[in-house]
Amino acid sequence: MIGSASARDGGPSGDGSRERIDEAATARAVVDGHGVVTAWNEGARRLLGYRAPDVIGTSGARLLADGAHPHVPDALTGLRRWSGTATLLHRDGHRLTLGLLAHRRESAGGEDWLLVAPVTRPAPTPQDDAFVRRSFAQAPYTMALYDTDLRLRWANGDMERVMGLSEAEMRGLRVTEIVLDPESERTEEGMRAALRTGRPQELGAALHLAGHERESVWSVSLVPVRDSGGRLEGVLLSAHDVTEQYLSRQRLVLVDDASLRIGSTLDLPRTAQELADVAVPRFADFVTVDLLPSIEGGEDPPEGPPHGPVMMRRVASQSVLEGCPEAVVPHGTVANYPERSTAARCLAEGRPVIEHITPAALADLDRTAPQRAARMRQFGFHSVLAVPMRARGLTLGVATFSRHRRPQRFEQDDLLLGQEITARAAVCIDNARRYTRERDTSLTLQKSLLPQQLPEQAALDVASRYLPASARAGVGGDWFDVIPLSGARVALVVGDVVGHGIQASATMGRLRTAVRTLADVDLPPDELLTHLDDLVNRLAGGDTMAPLDGDIGATCLYAVYDPVSRHCTVARAGHPVPALVRPDGTVEFLEVPAGPPLGLGGLPFESTELELAEGSLLVLYTDGLVENRGRDIDEGIAAMRVVLGRPAHDLEATCDDLLSTLLADRPSDDVALLVARTRALDASHVATWPVTQDPAAVAKMRKAACRQLSGWGLDEAAFVTELVVSELVTNAIRYGRPPVELRLIYDRTLICEVSDGSTTAPHLRRARTFDEGGRGLLLVAQLTQGWGTRQIPNGKIIWAEQALPAD
Repeated sequence: MIGSASARDGGPSGDGSRERIDEAATARAVVDGHGVVTAWNEGARRLLGYRAPDVIGTSGARLLADGAHPHVPDALTGLRRWSGTATLLHRDGHRLTLGLLAHRRESAGGEDWLLVAPVTRPAPTPQDDAFVRRSFAQAPYTMALYDTDLRLRWANGDMERVMGLSEAEMRGLRVTEIVLDPESERTEEGMRAALRTGRPQELGAALHLAGHERESVWSVSLVPVRDSGGRLEGVLLSAHDVTEQYLSRQRLVLVDDASLRIGSTLDLPRTAQELADVAVPRFADFVTVDLLPSIEGGEDPPEGPPHGPVMMRRVASQSVLEGCPEAVVPHGTVANYPERSTAARCLAEGRPVIEHITPAALADLDRTAPQRAARMRQFGFHSVLAVPMRARGLTLGVATFSRHRRPQRFEQDDLLLGQEITARAAVCIDNARRYTRERDTSLTLQKSLLPQQLPEQAALDVASRYLPASARAGVGGDWFDVIPLSGARVALVVGDVVGHGIQASATMGRLRTAVRTLADVDLPPDELLTHLDDLVNRLAGGDTMAPLDGDIGATCLYAVYDPVSRHCTVARAGHPVPALVRPDGTVEFLEVPAGPPLGLGGLPFESTELELAEGSLLVLYTDGLVENRGRDIDEGIAAMRVVLGRPAHDLEATCDDLLSTLLADRPSDDVALLVARTRALDASHVATWPVTQDPAAVAKMRKAACRQLSGWGLDEAAFVTELVVSELVTNAIRYGRPPVELRLIYDRTLICEVSDGSTTAPHLRRARTFDEGGRGLLLVAQLTQGWGTRQIPNGKIIWAEQALPAD
């Protein structure tokens, strides 16, 4: 582009290289979009005779012999370049037909065209052949010319340098004779294909050339060469060393592979092993990963880099040799790394360390770690790279990469690559460490909140299982409970809190405590779930001393079994239905109204009541048992039906059979399972008497109760029982409504129940000195192990439970 008067006039530019070039040997002119000449150099003056002042600012049309307008033809619209011939008028009037090359350019005024043409075009000379040969020989690319017999005729200087042979030493030899490598055979096949098809061939080759320290990678072009008549004369081989580009791509591939493969789980040893597996064999021949013992169990290691000798545990290793025979330290073993060892130095300095294994280094290692020195000599270790594993400001351990099979030593680029993949692994290991700590905390919390052992009761034979989720999913909030109730009844509970981790475990603990508290009030199942739903809403809304973060969701199933009536009442809040196995082996899943999950609020819960034959099996579970990623809940229910349909007399075996059939090695969600076989208290263990609304009936009831105790062989309990019967019956006659009924239940304890038609519950009070009454219930509470009241559809029941004398 012509931008100054000196340039337009062909004057010197001040640059020494440009002074040696005759700028006026090329005619240059610029024509704007309106066809006006805006620049004209000395070369244009030499070609057409016009001086710059004569042409600049005038229309370029007058320079054309045919007088055509110089605007760009419509056919050239959008082109960035045009070439062709044009006939121009010289200043003296004669015509010049010459070749023009035109470039479209962006300029301050819009677009213009730069037109160039040589003032004189050099003609071929006899010296050109020598010029071309010198150019070939001095070209900065590796080139060689082969004849049709595939024998070398010419080789340039770069080919001589790469091969370590002169052209004279290689002339007349084939590629397979110059380079003994399988890649040379592929190259000859490509040369034959070029001669056979007449088309260029491209191929890549990786080979270890004589005189070179390491393998190199080449991009090879094989171009057929023809004479002036089109006859094939040979093949030109042109090779470009792309080793660095290849290695760079391989490093990127390795980093990408590391990002995909490292950290696939939250298991700390497995994450460390993934680092070792990724690095072998593409980066190192032998890799070890050692971690500071202080991080085990999820604890934070001491701040700052460790100094002096370091104790570390071997958690992973990998080798190009089967079985990692180079390893001195077995997996899981804590070993001492001396202060001057590569691993200890890299940790103390907080940066990667490359050490080339020399005889002096091995001699020094003989004094501190003779076994390691012996293995290094045995397998020919020559280069070691130790990289500290750091994440979030904490030092976790060290990854050590060693080479003994590949000849290349570790270099600066290798150091950066080792840092990259180790940093990725360090973050994943730290995540696994932190997760392990939280998981252990959650498990500890959850185990402390779940029943350590099931309570003694006579209504049901019970077996249970709890399985935490796999490490990837995290500990959830599943729970179960068995709660003895008044009247020999038992409540069975299974629940599932949404989510995983400490939050879910803490929520589970609160809900389990709430259920036990509400069960102690003897609420029916549907009412209990209503109160539990209110509690969940208050927890989620922060209406507590310690609100829980985030939304809370849970499902729950609550069942109450009465061994006297053999009635079972069940209600559920969004929980899977229980399974029932009848004594004849029939399996069914109870139709219990679903009810909304806890936490939605404002929606009613309904209960279902059914009568169970003695020996029936109730199976309560959470959805983790029947539903997982590879199977929907219907398939799980079907599999569960098959298992429960098998004869099984042992509840523990039933639990094991269900888990082994329905679950993989580690479930993706928590699993809580409760299996209960019903018992029944027959008429020989229950006695019932109607009570008239007459104070004299109290004495009759005492006598009837004593006779029954004598029949049961419980004469020693008669005194307390008489007092309890007297107080409860008296209160029912005095304050209750008919019908009144007395019932004694002989179970593990002796239970006295008095029912009446009133819903008003009695309460304890402290009688004053001169009060004539008010001390009865206080005596009952003192003499029995428990007493209480529960509502029934047509009134209430007041009960008292007393321990039986030991046999």
